[in-house]
Amino acid sequence: MNQKMKRIILTGIEKFDVVESLTPKILKDEDVLLKIKSVGICGSDIHYYKEGRIGDQVVDYPFTIGHECSAVVDNAGRKVTNVKPGDLVAVDPALSCHQCQQCLSGREHTCINLKFLGCPGQLDGCLTEYIIMPGRNCFPVPKILNHELAALIEPLSIGYYAASFLKESKDINSIAILGVGPIGLSVMLSLQSLGYNQNYVTDRLDYRLEIAKKNGAVWTGNPDKKNIYSSLRSINTDGIDAVFECCGKQEAIDDAIEILKPGGILLVVGIPETDRISLDMNKMRRKEIIIRNVRRQNKSVQPVIDQIASGKLHPEFLITHRFPFEKTSEAFNIVTNYQDNVVKALIRF
Repeated sequence: MNQKMKRIILTGIEKFDVVESLTPKILKDEDVLLKIKSVGICGSDIHYYKEGRIGDQVVDYPFTIGHECSAVVDNAGRKVTNVKPGDLVAVDPALSCHQCQQCLSGREHTCINLKFLGCPGQLDGCLTEYIIMPGRNCFPVPKILNHELAALIEPLSIGYYAASFLKESKDINSIAILGVGPIGLSVMLSLQSLGYNQNYVTDRLDYRLEIAKKNGAVWTGNPDKKNIYSSLRSINTDGIDAVFECCGKQEAIDDAIEILKPGGILLVVGIPETDRISLDMNKMRRKEIIIRNVRRQNKSVQPVIDQIASGKLHPEFLITHRFPFEKTSEAFNIVTNYQDNVVKALIRF
């Protein structure tokens, strides 16, 4: 008799339901059956929850979202060698083909056949008791990491990947992070682990600024309460060397162009709510600003696991809320409305 499991489905704008479905079975020798332990609520999940879409990725209801997760290996196909039943793993939610030109050139994250957990038209997400994933997407974590920390690996890997771009540049001293939600804070932590400690951060939520300050930011500013440009120019008269835009807001892009020094680097990490944003090309041209888009992460999951295990990364403070899966709607409402000083909320199975 087929075993049944509980699955959380999005049935409309800001509407969830809990349903039963059959537990998936391993059909390929390279696959793993995972029992989900914790799922983090991501900003992209909030877009699907509030708006039913991100750009041309439109939810076809009912649909299971979620892609930040930790899990225990329940069973593994006979060709899986990196994990075994009972292992706690962090999950890379991006399934690349490993055959296209992008994959073969080392850019698996921009694979032309990429499928992503919880992405409409691609794969159902991980807000469910069990999922099937290729073994290569499962990363065993050392015993020093629990299932909550393992669920943070995915957003932290985005921050680490973004921060790693600065290793290609010389003379980076001053850095601004615009938006210090979970991704912005992940960028800040990763920068610190790589030796970049002169980090200036902005956010419209004062409690997030307080958290960033407590965890190493050298300066914080709320753009609704102070002129970010003049404040930072009083500290760095030549401008900021690199800016990470982590909130997907037009105003943050405008601030970034203003505060960057000539020849500075703008790294776009945030996902905008709209399909298009505008750029002040006059200022960008005169300053010869370099723009770098950051697409999720690439080959950064294991480095993040290693950095946490070695004590170089301390992300525990990111987790502020925990909910049983029966209270998923409550969790999403709190994150959507920035209630109760939320940073990262986890759904626990």
